[in-house]
Amino acid sequence: MANIRALPLTSLETTSLLFSKRVLVKNTSIISFTETHFLRQSIPTSITRSPTPRGSGSVSCSSVADKASTLEDVCPEVRTLTWNWKGYSIRYQCAGTSGPALVLVHGFGANSDHWRKNTPILGKSYRVYSIDLIGYGYSDKPNPNEFGGEPLYTFETWGEQLNDFCLDVVKDEAFFICNSIGGLVGLQAAVSKPEICRGLMLINISLRMLHIKKQPLIGRPFIRSFQNLLRNTPVGKLFFKSIAKPETVRSILSQCYHDSSQVTDELVEAILRPGLEPGAVDVFLEFICYSGGPLPEDLLPLVKCPVLIAWGEKDPWEPIELGRAYGDFDAVEEFVVLPEAGHCPQDEKPEMVNPLIESFVARHSNSSAALAPGI
Repeated sequence: MANIRALPLTSLETTSLLFSKRVLVKNTSIISFTETHFLRQSIPTSITRSPTPRGSGSVSCSSVADKASTLEDVCPEVRTLTWNWKGYSIRYQCAGTSGPALVLVHGFGANSDHWRKNTPILGKSYRVYSIDLIGYGYSDKPNPNEFGGEPLYTFETWGEQLNDFCLDVVKDEAFFICNSIGGLVGLQAAVSKPEICRGLMLINISLRMLHIKKQPLIGRPFIRSFQNLLRNTPVGKLFFKSIAKPETVRSILSQCYHDSSQVTDELVEAILRPGLEPGAVDVFLEFICYSGGPLPEDLLPLVKCPVLIAWGEKDPWEPIELGRAYGDFDAVEEFVVLPEAGHCPQDEKPEMVNPLIESFVARHSNSSAALAPGI
């Protein structure tokens, strides 16, 4: 396994990383993109894979004929439902009634609405589910202080939630399509119960720059002290209050979206509104003080299913120069560069990401049998 390094953090970087992120990583190997796409969506697109030698590759989008006005006529209805998990109400959305199952997993501070440009399109060919992880979106937000000192908001918790969702709701194996910290959730779930995950697509996976293993020894006491200040004093709630505003959320999103015109009022509302619900501040503070748990490089060697990594080349939080290293892991069959895209390509460039998901699923949809009905 190639070496994966951490960048040194200044105190200003540490503070900014509490709501954004930065990364670690290594060199990349990428397969040739000469195979045919299986494009089964109604939006005409000229997304192509350029023939390239192994070791480099990209997805380009030369033109897109946007027929958004006709989407209501051709896309299946997106339904919003709830699922009871361990006594907690979990919100999820779904579309489509046939084909392989896809579960879309959001990133930090987001929710299933962040897949609103993907769920209905993919639902034409697949059974698509987008879920609010516990603590996020419109799922319940239990107070982490009520669990006897045991951390609640961890990748192990969310990985268990994802697997149970497939068993209880999807009742089938599924492809996990994940963005940002959702990538860690998908990896954890795939490692914990490999019989459930048919394939993983990791979109700009979070590399957890604040993880304790990535901090220089001299900086670790400062980070712990700062985290304790946020968690155990009024400073944390004041900090959250200062960012839980439309103008601040818009500013943060405009940093991570390369095309700031995609940061619409609808997007700001979708991210901000559930963050104002009771309990959201405690979840926020708990997670930004979470310096343990697995890293991508810990989990990737254990994954048994095929993995595709896609990366917006203009991501300011998770630089692609670092992200390329993950293409070297044996489980990773492709590392795909998404030009002119930032940290959330599924929302910023759905005309690139949706066909890429379709292509990946089509290649592997016959690779394993479904779970028995009712499991």
